[in-house]
Formats: sequence, C-alpha cells, structure tokens
Amino acid sequence: MMMKVAFAAFMAMMSVPEASVDAFGVVSPTQASPKAFTSSSLKMSTIAPPKTALENKISAEHPLRVVIAGAGVGGLVLAHTLQNNPKIDVTVLEKTDQFKRFGGPIQLASNALRVLDEMCDKKVYDSIMSKFTFTGDKENGIKDGIRDEWYAKFDLAGPAEARGMPYTGVIERPDLQEIFLGSLAKDTVQNGDGIAGYEVAPNGAVKVQMESGNTVEGDVLIGADGIWSAVRAKMRDEPLRGEGSGVSYSGYSVFAGELDYASFDNGKVGYKVYIGPGQYFVITDIGKGRYQWYAFLAREPGSAATEEKPDGTSPFLQNIFTGWSKDIHHILKATKEDEIDQRDLYDRPPSVLKDWSNGPVALLGDAVHAMMPNLGQGGCQAIEDS
Repeated sequence: MMMKVAFAAFMAMMSVPEASVDAFGVVSPTQASPKAFTSSSLKMSTIAPPKTALENKISAEHPLRVVIAGAGVGGLVLAHTLQNNPKIDVTVLEKTDQFKRFGGPIQLASNALRVLDEMCDKKVYDSIMSKFTFTGDKENGIKDGIRDEWYAKFDLAGPAEARGMPYTGVIERPDLQEIFLGSLAKDTVQNGDGIAGYEVAPNGAVKVQMESGNTVEGDVLIGADGIWSAVRAKMRDEPLRGEGSGVSYSGYSVFAGELDYASFDNGKVGYKVYIGPGQYFVITDIGKGRYQWYAFLAREPGSAATEEKPDGTSPFLQNIFTGWSKDIHHILKATKEDEIDQRDLYDRPPSVLKDWSNGPVALLGDAVHAMMPNLGQGGCQAIEDS
C-alpha cells in the first residue's frame, strides 16, 4: 500500500469507479463496478482517496500542478502517464544542463514491462519493444567462477508465460530515456537547475527551492531524484550526504565494459553470473552482437584513484581473475581501455519503517529504496512506483 502513496494525491483525477471502500481505502470487489477489475491481473486493488478541498477545485482550466524532481526512468515514466490527463499539469526538474547519451543497458523484467504496457500509449510501448533485446527466454543463472559449472539456472520464461507477461530483457538506457523525452510536451522538462529543498505553504502548496535561488510552485512534489535525493533529505530532516544521510558504501567497486563481442553462446545464454570469494563477474547479452560485463570487487571507496593499473584496466582485471573461467578472460581481452568504466557502489537500508510521503510530497525509486545493480530491479521498481 505504501507504494501507492505517490499516486494517491492525484488518483481522484483518474477515472476511478464508484464502489464500497474499506478503512484502508481498498475497493471491495463484491460491490465495485466490474470495470475496476478487467484491465489486468497485475492490478491488485483500486485506491479511492477521500475527497479534499483541492480535488473539488481541480479542472482542465485549473489543473493539479505536479512537480517531479529528477528525469530518470521513474520520473519520465510518471510524467508521460500524467500528461495524458487534462486535469494535471506536469513539470520535471532536472539538474543536468542537457541530456547526453551515457550509461549502458538497463534490465526491464517482466513486472516492469507489464506496467509499461498498461501505463504507456501504444506508440511509446512499441518504440521500447523495437529497441529491446529479450533475455528471459534464454538460459540465465549463477556459475562457479573457477570450476565454470552452473550453480543454478533461473527460469525467467516459465513464470512470464504462465501469467501472459513479456519476457525479461534489456534496452540501452539512453534509448529508453530518449523515447520518453520524445513523448513529453515541449518544456515539460526543465534542465540546468537542481532542487535544494522545499516548503509546504499553509494553503498546502509546495514551494520548491532551486539551487539557483529560483522557486517553482506546485500542488504535489514527487522526489524521483535518486539515491542522493534532496527531496528525501528535506522530508526526513537528514543530511544529503555523509553520516546521518542513510546512504552507505556497499563495500564494492564495479568495473563495467560494453563492446561488440562474438560470444560462443550467443542466442543461447542471456546472462551468467560467475561468483567467488570477495568478487564476482557478470556477462550479459544486450543485443545486436553487443555484450556488457561487470566485475564487482570488494574494495575501499575511492580505489579507482588509489589502485594502480600500470598496464591498463583490462590486464589489471585479468590478473585479479586469474584461475577463473576462460569466458571471463576472453571477453576482458576483447575489451578496449576506452570501453571500461569504474564506479563505487552506494546503498541504503530498506525504508519500511519510514514514510514514503509527507503531505503533498512523496518519494519514488532510488530516492526511497535504492538497489544494488546486481538485483536488476532498480529501474523496474521505479516504474512500479510511478
């Protein structure tokens, strides 16, 4: 129920059927209109928020003003969906000056694809599918890094097929971002100024304070601004970074490579995770003859600057993974130096005991439940939140 909070502030503007509602705001299936339960087996219940003074004033002429902090996956998906409602005016505030193509592929599992299919218009969903590479219909699992034997294989196809859901797969993050940016009305996204904080006025309006000193006013503020969320820091009266922020170093630094690669098991294996003490290695098919790999190493934060690599990153990693699967060494040797990046991984503990919303302000995605990349669900859960 907590994940519905971000949407509860403006559910009244959507076409919610009249029905009997219990103490938790859940529509009773015995009395609700049949239309409330026909769109998908994934939808569990319909939230019917109480009437408010704000709701009674909302119209196409006086729309609900929704301000979204952050133009990541969750923020853009939410903005795309809300803009289709004439009673909602959406503004997305993004700190970066302009959008550039950066970042590798993002996994969209069956759960996220089902949500996108229901939330997005057909043109956007078809555009996503045109850039998509399915991995859930192939072999996926965990292997012993040294013996090169399968520990376990994950059946991703069976559960999806049983529920009529799309297979899990990957899409280049810049492609996904461009699709949603192209679907938004002009000037929906405002670049070049990050959020510093906010205040809720006595009349319930939210005044968003920008780093430039400017202010943006709305009726609802959604913090989709990632693990270092300024919205969360203000909501919970916590520091943005450092001690007390709730963000901690995971203990791992990750190297990532993306390249054209002729894998011997192309078309058969989606991804394989090689595990061992203190480190692990992931190889995944990202489509069109391209592959991505990740090397997770237990290191102190900032090791990128302190750990010497005189012969380059690939030889450094080949040495680290001495005695491991030949597949690891084969793809490392095929990777050029400029195809490798490194970053430290930060995490947050679960926030099940802390509210995700406070009045007209709510959190979404990594701002409230950051996830390590090996789970493959960070973007998926942000989409579900939206």
